[in-house]
Amino acid sequence: MSVLTLSGRVAIVTGASQGIGYHTAKMLCKNGMKVALVGRNAKKLKKAVEELRTTAGSPEGSSAEIAAFACDVSDEKAIEKTINEIVAHFGKIDVLVNSAGLLSATKIPDIQKEEWDHILGVNLSGSFFMIQKVLPYMKQSEHGRIINISSMAGRMGAVESSMSYSASKGGICAMTRGMARQLGPFGITVNAVCPGPTRTSIMDAFTDEAIHNITCRIPMGRIGEPEDIAAGICYLASEEASYVTGIMLDINGGFWVG
Repeated sequence: MSVLTLSGRVAIVTGASQGIGYHTAKMLCKNGMKVALVGRNAKKLKKAVEELRTTAGSPEGSSAEIAAFACDVSDEKAIEKTINEIVAHFGKIDVLVNSAGLLSATKIPDIQKEEWDHILGVNLSGSFFMIQKVLPYMKQSEHGRIINISSMAGRMGAVESSMSYSASKGGICAMTRGMARQLGPFGITVNAVCPGPTRTSIMDAFTDEAIHNITCRIPMGRIGEPEDIAAGICYLASEEASYVTGIMLDINGGFWVG
C-alpha cells in the first residue's frame, strides 16, 4: 500500500508516451490516480495506454482510468482543445505534470534560430500554456498540483546539452517560483523536478564519449533511471506535499549539490 495519498485524483502527464513521462504516468496509475496521457505521436500513445492498462491500470481495467490525447504542446490552440477533451472525459483536473521536452546538444556557434525557437517552444512555452489552460479547472480542485520538469542544466548551466535547452530549463525554474507565489492563494502548489542525466531516448543526442564524461562526474556512479524521477514527481503530486511549493527538487545522483 502506498504511503502517498493520490487515489481517485486526475492527472495530466505530457510527454507520456516515453521516458520520464511514461514512467511517471505508470507510477501515478499504480498509486490509484486517473491519468490523461498527452503526447504528439498518437500511435505511441495508444501503445503506452495498452501497456499501462496491463501493468498499472485499475483492477477493473476501465478505460476511464487511463486515456490518451494526442497534442503538440507547442501549439496553444491544440492545448486548449486537448484540455477541454480531458475535462469532458474525466470531469476534473487535479494534477499537471509538464514532462514534454526536447533535448539538444548543438554547440553555441551552430545553433540556428529555428532550433532555438523550437526547443523553447516545446520546453518552456508548452509548459506555460498547459498551465494557463488548466488553471480554470485546477482552481476548482482541492488538490491542485503543478509539477514542471526542469533539468540540472536549468540550475547550473549546460554541461553537454545546448544553450537552447539550458535556457528553456532555466526559464522553467523561474516560472515555477513565480507561479508558486501567484497560485498559492488558490491552494495550488507549483514545483519543479530537476533531473540529472537520465536513461531515456532523448539522451541519444549525446555521443558515447559525452555520456562517459558525464557519468564520471556523478558521485553515485550511474546515470539516473526514469523511475528515480517519477518517484519524486509522485511525492509532489500527493496530499503529503500540500505545504511544499516553489521548490526545485534535484534528483541527480549528486552531480550538482548547489
